[in-house]
Amino acid sequence: MLTRSFPKALLRATASAALFPLALATTSPAAASSAQFLASAANVSVYATGFNNPRGLKWGPDGHLYVAEGGPGGANSTIGQCTQVPDAGPYTGSPTGGRISKVVNGTRVTVTDQFPSSQTQPGLGSLVSGVADIAFIGNTLYAITAGSGCSHGVPNTVNGVFRVSSTGHITMVANLSAFQMAHPVANPSPEDFEPDGTWYSMIALRGALYAVEPNHGELDRITTSGEISRVADISATQGHIVPTAIDYHGNFYVGNLNTFPIQSGSSRILKITPDGYVQRVASGLTTVLGVAFDNRARMFVLENTDGQPFPTPGYGDIVRIDPSGKKTVVVRNLALPTAMTFGSDGALYVSNLGFGPPAVLPNGPGMILRITGL
Repeated sequence: MLTRSFPKALLRATASAALFPLALATTSPAAASSAQFLASAANVSVYATGFNNPRGLKWGPDGHLYVAEGGPGGANSTIGQCTQVPDAGPYTGSPTGGRISKVVNGTRVTVTDQFPSSQTQPGLGSLVSGVADIAFIGNTLYAITAGSGCSHGVPNTVNGVFRVSSTGHITMVANLSAFQMAHPVANPSPEDFEPDGTWYSMIALRGALYAVEPNHGELDRITTSGEISRVADISATQGHIVPTAIDYHGNFYVGNLNTFPIQSGSSRILKITPDGYVQRVASGLTTVLGVAFDNRARMFVLENTDGQPFPTPGYGDIVRIDPSGKKTVVVRNLALPTAMTFGSDGALYVSNLGFGPPAVLPNGPGMILRITGL
């Protein structure tokens, strides 16, 4: 039984990536991917292309959609300099390449590419982490990283929360690598332990940021002045379930990826109160990487892969959970989706091809899908 957590669990998609046609590694992937995975879905369209490992996405106050990207990875090694990550390591990395983009009139525009980008060892596909997610507080953009730190092949860097100026300059707000090292969770997984963490999702709420880390299993609060506090040690009550996705709807709602091989129905949604009480509120889900509520109080859950033992393109879907608890699959055949958010138009915007195919600079194979009629 494999117990790898994100990104290692998702990075077991090495074999799955080989299922992509060569067209997906070119600079014009949209037609190939939409034809193969979305041809029968009239309510799904390609909103923008050109991303490398797209992850979390949020709407900015300027009306543009902003997208966090893992980037292209890197070749620098830190073997002998610090503790390496078991199994997926040793990582290699680069101090730059992790990116944030925005979509302007359907075109990807770089906001900054000055974040680290790192990748696993070749046996796991040399697959990439970088900027994990973004959020806005007022007009200020914040980013959270997953691919930084010496354990990821990028010395003199840390995973953390960063403020991004309008010109793309980045300033560290909070050192999450140091916080996790100083505040261990109750039940970490030693066989795939990530010293610097592998942060995945972040939201803004009442002037602060809340972030989920899958490898250690925690939900933390980060203020704009850099104070970090733990809201919930998810590992303490749930074990090593690999929590990934977060949204807020009166309380925090967190979904989990779970360990691999994939067991359909093994993932869940947790309700976490602001004071840290953790309660399971939905089950029977699979490889959850996104959760979002619409204006009718319906929960939507993004499943990366269902029906296959490891991440596989064409097997992602979106499940709607009504307030009554009824589950309905509303979108099928997504290709390795990694995150989603609602727009003011009521449509869901989804990061598709979020990992797997090789990065291509400047415009990679990842894309954002727009899904209507939910």
